[in-house]
Amino acid sequence: MSPLAHADDLKHRQKHVQGQISSATHDLDESSSRMRRTSAALESAVARLADAKGELSAVRAKLDAARIYDDQMQARLEEAVQRLATAQADLDSGQEALEQQRQHLTDTITSIYEEGDPQLMAFSALLDAQTPADLTRQMEMKNVIVGRQARAYDDLHAAEVLLQVREDNVRAAKDDVADQRREAAAHLVTMKALHQQSVDAKVKVRDMVNTARSAHQAAAAARQHDQVQLARLKKREDKIREQILAAARRAHGGYRGDTGGFLERPVPGYITSPYGWRIHPIYHYWGLHDGDDFHAPCGTPLHAAGTGTVMSEYYSSVWGNRLYLNLGTVNGKNVTVIYNHLSRYRVGTGGHVSRGDVVGYAGTTGWSTACHLHFTVMVNGTAVNPTPWF
Repeated sequence: MSPLAHADDLKHRQKHVQGQISSATHDLDESSSRMRRTSAALESAVARLADAKGELSAVRAKLDAARIYDDQMQARLEEAVQRLATAQADLDSGQEALEQQRQHLTDTITSIYEEGDPQLMAFSALLDAQTPADLTRQMEMKNVIVGRQARAYDDLHAAEVLLQVREDNVRAAKDDVADQRREAAAHLVTMKALHQQSVDAKVKVRDMVNTARSAHQAAAAARQHDQVQLARLKKREDKIREQILAAARRAHGGYRGDTGGFLERPVPGYITSPYGWRIHPIYHYWGLHDGDDFHAPCGTPLHAAGTGTVMSEYYSSVWGNRLYLNLGTVNGKNVTVIYNHLSRYRVGTGGHVSRGDVVGYAGTTGWSTACHLHFTVMVNGTAVNPTPWF
């Protein structure tokens, strides 16, 4: 990217930041504890709402599948009932046919014996036979009579076998209907359970919606409260900036030369969050983290980065205890450094300190989650990257 294009990009970002809640002098990695709590509650509520919606969708999918299966089971049950009805009708028909066959057998046997005992008649015919032809005819007549009797018994046996088959079909059909009904009853329990799960899931989603709505309202209220606090701080900082600019206009002489090494590190700790543009993790707008955050446990002595005069020290709900140290003119511009989140001061407004003197002690006052030092370097009232100055 060319220097000109880079400059235009920075101007665009600066213009965007101007329309946001906070100015470039605020630490965008920090926010009020109230805003952090409400934001966390909102994120949790949104996540739980998503989970609840997912659970509801899953239950609905299971319920839809169960309903399809229920329809299939009902169809199978109806088919089984129809098969049972058909089998029962066949059995009734078979029983009637069997009775008819029994009656037919009775009539046949009665008719045969009314003409005489077939065995005696056959024996008499043998005695009366005069010629082989007579004997043959008498035997054929006997076979006809015996055949009629045998066929009648065969027909009866066939009817009995068929009836047994139909009775077996009825029993199988009854068992099938019973199985289908038991399965349908068990599935009905599943359907009821899924329906209750669906109702419970709907209630859970509704509750989560209400919770998310309440969390969103609480976060909005906290954000609005923070906006008010930031606006108040902005006004106070603007006044101090005017003082800095006024001091710069009155100043003469001062230091001239390379600014690398001009400032002493305020604490020996490492930098945990450097100066730079970024998206605020909670407020979600693009802005400037206007200084370096140093690792500094509570009570760590904070040293004067240079020789100068304490321009202001006060408490704000945003920066906690903060101290402005005016270091005078450097290359024709005023340089002021700011210490934030102090637990207490060692010097007060108007006090003169030398490079390396203790000006206060690290803390976690204001919008802070842990003890540290947020250190800002101002050149003619505008924040710059502190690192090149050490």
